[in-house]
Amino acid sequence: MPVHPDIAPILKAMNAGMAAIVQASVEQIGLLRQGPVAPPAARTPVAGVEDRRIPGPAGELTVRIYRPHADGPHPLVLFFHGGGFVLCGLDSHDELCRGLCRETQAVVVSVDYRLAPESPYPAAADDCYAALVWAVAHAHSLGADATRVAVAGDSAGGNLAAVTALRARDLKHPVLRHQCLIYPPTDARCDTPSYEQHAHGYFLSAEAMRWFWLQYLQDMARADAPYVSPLRAPDLSGLPPALVITAEYDPLRDEGERYAQALAAAGVATQLHRYDGMIHGFCSLPVRLDDADHALRLVGRHLREALA
Repeated sequence: MPVHPDIAPILKAMNAGMAAIVQASVEQIGLLRQGPVAPPAARTPVAGVEDRRIPGPAGELTVRIYRPHADGPHPLVLFFHGGGFVLCGLDSHDELCRGLCRETQAVVVSVDYRLAPESPYPAAADDCYAALVWAVAHAHSLGADATRVAVAGDSAGGNLAAVTALRARDLKHPVLRHQCLIYPPTDARCDTPSYEQHAHGYFLSAEAMRWFWLQYLQDMARADAPYVSPLRAPDLSGLPPALVITAEYDPLRDEGERYAQALAAAGVATQLHRYDGMIHGFCSLPVRLDDADHALRLVGRHLREALA
């Protein structure tokens, strides 16, 4: 099907913005991060929101904790934001996390991990795992249940959620019940058919994604490492059940779907849902989309069932 009619009018400006990011210097990237984030017309209400500083692998990290209405202890969801490992943060994904908190009735901990190129791989992956370990250790004080834990993320955050699940399995701690991966990059080689089919014109371009990977890895010889490209991990067995969401007009579509297929082949209970007519990032676009609402409800339902 064609690109959704509500997205088409804003694609030109979105494509120009992405093209400008690829040409940005390190200094300009810093300025882009400091730019204002347009708030939604009305924020999704939750019972409470708190920013907290926690220990990290290279200094303190900031996390934002969202608490649901209802009595606890609640399930616990660690959320990792997208932005190509380079951009975005707690504010850019505040509304998405509020919706996630509402739909899951879980305590959601959003992680402000270190960004590239100043802090390249494995900084973000290390921060996300450290935040997971901290949150589980402090679950009681958060009003959460340390035995009902999941990870979730969109775009680069989807990669980090998958990588965090791999690391938790490898280190045998913490035990995760579920992973929700929203249009995740799972293979830094960037060589799937969807990279050719949707190379440009749909917001996230093939050129931009390769640039993001270069900022994150610095050395593309790292591309096949399992904690970089989970699709290339030699063993995916023993991972928590997964929901993988992809978009039709997204260069990352095929690798996300291949990862879902690889998880299922390894015996991991996996659900895959492709949103036709959608582009990368549709869950956070500045337009109201029924499919974005549906995706959030779908994530919420999967997490509620997995964490019940």
